[in-house]
Amino acid sequence: MTKEKLALEIIERLKNEYPQADCTLDYNEAWKLLVSVRLAAQCTDARVNVIVEELFSVYPDVETLAGAPVEEIERIVKPCGLGKSKARDISACMKILHEQYGGKVPEDFDALLKLPGVGRKSANLIMGDVFHKPAIVTDTHCIRLVNRMGLVDNIKEPKKVEMALWKLIPPEEGSDFCHRLVYHGREVCTARTKPYCDKCCVKDLCAHNGVQE
Repeated sequence: MTKEKLALEIIERLKNEYPQADCTLDYNEAWKLLVSVRLAAQCTDARVNVIVEELFSVYPDVETLAGAPVEEIERIVKPCGLGKSKARDISACMKILHEQYGGKVPEDFDALLKLPGVGRKSANLIMGDVFHKPAIVTDTHCIRLVNRMGLVDNIKEPKKVEMALWKLIPPEEGSDFCHRLVYHGREVCTARTKPYCDKCCVKDLCAHNGVQE
């Protein structure tokens, strides 16, 4: 089976297994997702969702967060880890949104990448979830699973994984596919324990089980 055909089959199986493909960060505005995804680095989405409740209640829009003392932002977000650098990035990012974009998140991938604290993973998440554009989010679940499944061959660098997947995944499927990999990675194809291959919907396709392409 070619990697292209393998990808399409895995996409369909994961669709059936996880029909609701949603981001697990809570947000109702684009700038809030931008803040949350920065906080999610080396932190669980569940913890981020709790922490941002206080942050957004104190600073309810881009303008107020842009004007907030960095020390106050750090105090609130510290439980997410890396509080100093995350607070600095959030403050600088909100200032740019306020001063250059009228409080709006730019609908352009390259413009997103120029924002403080925003890398390819974050930019792709915004493009896919907020603007419904083609996107591939190569987080740790995605990288682990596509390697195990045999969609990529021992590639660990996020950008290289992303580039390889663009060749295999139909553009309109990329964002939801990556969300489903998160669900599958948390529930079945886990990182810290042996994967639960007996419960896996793609076990008969997976390279981890010795299935040949």
